[in-house]
Amino acid sequence: MARSRAAYEYTEAEDKSMRLGFLLIAAGLLSLLGLGCCWLRPALQERGGGGSANCTVLAVRQLGERFACTFSCGAACRGTARYPCLQVLVRTSRSPVPALLHEDERQLRTNPKCSYIPPCARDDQENSENVTYKQKYWKEKVGSQPFTCYFNQHLRPDDVMLKRTHDETVLLHCFLWPLVTFLVGVLIVVLTICAKSLAVRAEAIKKKKHL
Repeated sequence: MARSRAAYEYTEAEDKSMRLGFLLIAAGLLSLLGLGCCWLRPALQERGGGGSANCTVLAVRQLGERFACTFSCGAACRGTARYPCLQVLVRTSRSPVPALLHEDERQLRTNPKCSYIPPCARDDQENSENVTYKQKYWKEKVGSQPFTCYFNQHLRPDDVMLKRTHDETVLLHCFLWPLVTFLVGVLIVVLTICAKSLAVRAEAIKKKKHL
């Protein structure tokens, strides 16, 4: 009995392999739980009830109101600048009611009143020029041409997005890589146990031949 127990004791290399496998299994499970609770579930909720539609620009305008943004000019250098509010009103193929266009869900959460937030520069004039350039783009280059937009009737029925922050590829990678980590950990543990079991059986057969 003691000999059998000693035969199944793992070597230092096998012990490290087992620890690595269990570490990968734990990391994969924790990643799935963490991403599921903190990121994947909210992303799916955002997508729930949503879909795509064809949008056509109705009006492009700048409001008199200006909003603050934070710029960075170095490791310990930060400041506040301001930018004008650009609104792009569109008509969708799903509803006759005009909707306000946004770049994506992140921009919508940051400033739901405007359609565009420029990269924050220290100079307010530069921010105004960036917004004016965007205004000309929607008026002159897009004009009345239809384009694809995205909406969510449950969360924001009066707003549409030019693109989704959480698309299918991002959601796939969010689920895929923790699962791969978990499966690799399981594979390492199973292969280590199988290799040890085969080695013990081979040693037992070898001893029987010598008796």
